[in-house]
Amino acid sequence: MKKIFLLSIVLVFVFSCKENKKDTLNQKTTETIAVKDSAVIDWREANAYSLGLQAYMYAFPTVYLSYLRHEWITNPKASFYAPFNQLHLKKELANAKNYTTGGTPNNDTQYSWGWLDLTKEPVIVSVPDMGSRYYTFELADFYSDNFGYIGKRTTGTKAANYAIIPPGWKGKLPSGIKQTFESPTPYALVFGRTMVDGESDVPNVNALMEQYKITPLSYWGKQGQKLPENHEIWAPYDDKTDPMADWKTINRAMTENPPPARDSQIVALMASIGIGQNQSLDFSKMNPSVRKGLERAARDGKKMLRPIIFDGADISKNVNGWNYPPKTMGRAGYANQFVYRAALQCYGGIICNDPAEAVYLNCIMDKNNEHLTGKKKYVMHFKKGQVPPVKEFWSVSMYGIDHNFVDNPINKYAIGDRSKDLKINADGSFDMYVQNESPGKNKESNWLPAPKGEFYLMLRAYNPKEGILNQTWQPPAMEIVN
Repeated sequence: MKKIFLLSIVLVFVFSCKENKKDTLNQKTTETIAVKDSAVIDWREANAYSLGLQAYMYAFPTVYLSYLRHEWITNPKASFYAPFNQLHLKKELANAKNYTTGGTPNNDTQYSWGWLDLTKEPVIVSVPDMGSRYYTFELADFYSDNFGYIGKRTTGTKAANYAIIPPGWKGKLPSGIKQTFESPTPYALVFGRTMVDGESDVPNVNALMEQYKITPLSYWGKQGQKLPENHEIWAPYDDKTDPMADWKTINRAMTENPPPARDSQIVALMASIGIGQNQSLDFSKMNPSVRKGLERAARDGKKMLRPIIFDGADISKNVNGWNYPPKTMGRAGYANQFVYRAALQCYGGIICNDPAEAVYLNCIMDKNNEHLTGKKKYVMHFKKGQVPPVKEFWSVSMYGIDHNFVDNPINKYAIGDRSKDLKINADGSFDMYVQNESPGKNKESNWLPAPKGEFYLMLRAYNPKEGILNQTWQPPAMEIVN
């Protein structure tokens, strides 16, 4: 029995030694892997880069809108120029020469842009009787999400006054205010569009737009008193000289325009790497690895925007090469679609209409799934009854990859239901010729001139009917002409 007992002790000792040796080996292996990993990756930089990309997509509208706000408020040579709480009235149709800011302008309406400063008080937007004419004032916050509409579809066409109030404001408004809209941010955009039926209609539109007014509350009812002209606003930081410039702009803009409470989780993640509301503009004391990751995230985040616009088919419904926008267009932030909001809604459009107001379909591919280019000739064949179903009007417009109109010898930027010289085929169909060179004098009325390089098209449907709203209507494909 003693021998057996001693043998058991020996075996236990031997097995114990083997297990200890195995544990030691495992520990050494783990330590070796850890050493190798730490030599390959800096976790702080990787973490900052990963979170930084998400933060950049979330906050990009504050970068772009800070730039546009400064440009339009301070630069008299900009495409739009007006002091805070006043409108810049575009008294001519946008074209390749007078509008170069990007944002995919339209040639269907005349613009009335204005930056609202609600930091001190509300403003009152006044419109005249518009008769039966289509018009709309889109109201958007500093994150490019819409928060309201004034216009034919929503508030009617009678003369009226509308109050835009600061977030959380509880003061008293004067009598005669038809409706009130609360802005989620202290700075906001009011973007007016007034339908124009070609060049001959421009004077009529101008006469109406002259009656559009924005009045700060403290000046309401004070006849003949000159409104203040405030052109003072800080400039966004220069990313050409400072790799942390966009983050400085984001931190300052988000502090000035606090994000909504619904975004608290992503805002907290951003704060963990020193980005966002109430975060410092001084990055000199930031961990060098974190800073390196953020610098890389800003560079790559900016590079992502254009590919998302042109290749982001996963967020759009594609029909015959045309991309329906997501149904959250105009308010993508409310649906937590921050990547889409940054690229399509903001970078591609500055701010975008709600689908109920207008749906914009873009086309970047031909029938063979190849990028549209002026090196080829295309035709869009609309069968009888295939025109976009709308309650107002529709158009197809041409753009270069800089999101501006394409300069061309006949100064034509769109074709639509108000194209008076459009030739209709005997069977009720019609063809739209999309190419760089003229298709011939007899076809020029149906010609939409293209650049020599890559381009894209935008089909706009104003006040669309159900077929477009539910995305069942099918636009014709871009077919290559031999």
